[in-house]
Amino acid sequence: MLIETVFCTRDVLAPDRFSCWREHISQTHMPMDVEGDHTADITVSQRTLALGAVQLWTMEHSPMTLRRTQKLIQQSDPGLYHLSLNLRGKMGLTSSGHEAEYEPYDLVLHDTSRPHLLRATTSHGEDTVLGTGLFIPRKLLPLPGNAIDSLIMQRLSAREGVGALVAQFLTQVNRDSGSYRPDDGPRLGTVAINLLSALFAHAVEASGSLPTETHRQTLMLRIRAFIRQHLHDPHLTPHTIAAAHHISTSYLHRLFQHEEETVASWVRHQRLDHARRDLADPAQRTTPIHAIAARWGFARASDFTRAFRNAYDMPPNDYRRHVHRTAE
Repeated sequence: MLIETVFCTRDVLAPDRFSCWREHISQTHMPMDVEGDHTADITVSQRTLALGAVQLWTMEHSPMTLRRTQKLIQQSDPGLYHLSLNLRGKMGLTSSGHEAEYEPYDLVLHDTSRPHLLRATTSHGEDTVLGTGLFIPRKLLPLPGNAIDSLIMQRLSAREGVGALVAQFLTQVNRDSGSYRPDDGPRLGTVAINLLSALFAHAVEASGSLPTETHRQTLMLRIRAFIRQHLHDPHLTPHTIAAAHHISTSYLHRLFQHEEETVASWVRHQRLDHARRDLADPAQRTTPIHAIAARWGFARASDFTRAFRNAYDMPPNDYRRHVHRTAE
């Protein structure tokens, strides 16, 4: 299971919940002042998952206002980008004299080094606000800082394209956190960084103006995100990948010359790794192996068995038995 930190006001007596929440958030790595509309019956449920240097948070709470002041920034400034995905309710953000509102399935980026005020309110018929998101060290994103800074407070859609992939990643990791091991955390953090970099690169349309190396990195991020989205497709080939990105197959192969694996090897590695996780998942213990193979793009079970044995030194059925026997 991923390493997690949980805070919940239900664990505190009702009269003490608001003061307990204010104290908790004032002592985090990004302290904030908090105001509540209903301080007597405030509800807060917060969960943070460690993904290496990246933190994934989920929070359901009563309407409230959170304020990050210059004084609090001087007290603690972790140097992070903060990406939020609104899932329920409305979110208003004010920073540097600008104001913006966000609806469900809007993504918004802001910066822990900038003073801001966040108002979270419920829509009609709702009692709580729900959101999720990421804290990412600024230095880990490969795009120029001024390009990313241009996206601060912009509304980015999580309903389609790479934004939808980001939303799917956030919600799926939250939902399935128990099926991962602690050492999966850094790998998931890398996936998160790649997805965000692809999203930001697309949003700023930076490719034409970036230095050659940054352009290559940006294109690779988009290609990797595309591959992950289409691993289930048995017809995913270097040709189809190149065509989807309007480049030649030979140029795609040249891009991967800078990587540790060829494009075909990387696709195969991703498929096998996802299949391996499914085989180790107790909830999928009765799922036929051929179904797992097909889910990750192996049209023939015999091809999957051969590739899995070559990668992990045992056939998939033996691996499944070994993992579950060890866990018992």
